[in-house]
Amino acid sequence: MDINLNKVYHVYFLGIGGIGMSALARYFLSQRITVSGYDLTPSSMTKALEQEGADIHYREAIELIPPKITQEKEFSLVIYTPAIPKQHKELVWLKNEGCRVLKRSEALGLISKQFKTIAVSGTHGKTTTSSMIAHVLNQSSVGTNAFLGGVSTNLGSNILLNEKSPYVVVEADEFDRSFLTLSPYITVTTSTDADHLDIYGNHKELLGAFQQFVKQTAADGLFISHESVDLTGDNQLKYGLKNGDIHVADIKVEDGHFVFTAKTTTSQIENIQFGVSGLHNVENALATIGVCQAVGVSDKEIKKGLESYKGVKRRFEYHIQTPEKIFIDDYAHHPREINALISSVRELFPDKKITGVFQPHLYSRTKDFADDFAKELSKLDQTILLDIYPARELPIEGVDSEWLRSKLTNKSKLISKEELVNDLVNDKNEVVLTIGAGDIDRLVEPIKEALLKQHAIEK
Repeated sequence: MDINLNKVYHVYFLGIGGIGMSALARYFLSQRITVSGYDLTPSSMTKALEQEGADIHYREAIELIPPKITQEKEFSLVIYTPAIPKQHKELVWLKNEGCRVLKRSEALGLISKQFKTIAVSGTHGKTTTSSMIAHVLNQSSVGTNAFLGGVSTNLGSNILLNEKSPYVVVEADEFDRSFLTLSPYITVTTSTDADHLDIYGNHKELLGAFQQFVKQTAADGLFISHESVDLTGDNQLKYGLKNGDIHVADIKVEDGHFVFTAKTTTSQIENIQFGVSGLHNVENALATIGVCQAVGVSDKEIKKGLESYKGVKRRFEYHIQTPEKIFIDDYAHHPREINALISSVRELFPDKKITGVFQPHLYSRTKDFADDFAKELSKLDQTILLDIYPARELPIEGVDSEWLRSKLTNKSKLISKEELVNDLVNDKNEVVLTIGAGDIDRLVEPIKEALLKQHAIEK
């Protein structure tokens, strides 16, 4: 679909409150374009968008769609998220009315064509790595634009706009082959583990899509990949803790944080006082170094940026951090991500009892990786399971959280969201993790308040 963004005056979003969708909405609002949309439920994100000028409703109703969307079709765009059902009344009606309808990924591809795109792909690590790259570039002389899949703690937002920079950092999402709408100048691939098998069928097909995406990198661009990634591209750099063109020359732990020296093909950046936890984040920092050196950021600026990076909301995010009580919230929803999370927590708190609350995301993912989920979750001292968050899916017979729990080898239980807060308080946990990509994040504040109250009483 050939669309001139300079002639778009109205944009309507289906699923406007999603993290990727809201970043696009904020972009169009910044361009003085009328933004409206639908979402299933109000949230802090939709409230923020309304305050920024978006018109949002929360009932699936054709009569609530602004008339100009169909009256001025040639100047309007409709953008929808894959989480919206195909039979959604508004989506079906807008298509039948002849509106220009794009998936979120297609809209992002359209916007990013105006820039030199730094696209971060991978079955996990995308959000942290892209936000880290965006932060280091933002505080350097190079600058950047960015569309992020999470809220950057440094920015307090999921979008970064800079009219003077030719670059944009985006997440290249493999779901539904969305990343094939992008034409990157620099491609980063953090991981290619099996995932989204409901879309791809098998791991080989997923890898084929990743390889096709890498081929779309500009001829004068760069492909940066983790040492474990079995993909090839022109002008390729590899990174890893011990091996690769970019690797760690020295690393130690000081006051619960990593201090490391990074060695590249051209230089050595010494004694980086890294502000976020987890060895996987040190690897993400190595990818960031590769990108930033390639676009002309000085080593001094890179070091400063990595040391001031504060992470992303819901990625190893501390909510309570005292000697007696730790509460961390994390978006992990794949076995490999859960492994990285629990390993990092064990490394930081080796003598404390760790309880993890996990909300499985999607019936298909739970079915495909049940044994791997069980293996990783069994590494906790105690696992509390919530019901599966279905997102876009219908139930699969025999696949539920009790079935997953039966595979665990540690102390475990299945409880409702309504029971969770009281259960955690009564159990007097030392370290609590909330884990998952569904709506478990809505329980974070109630858990935090209850644990802090309990802690005050105990003191």
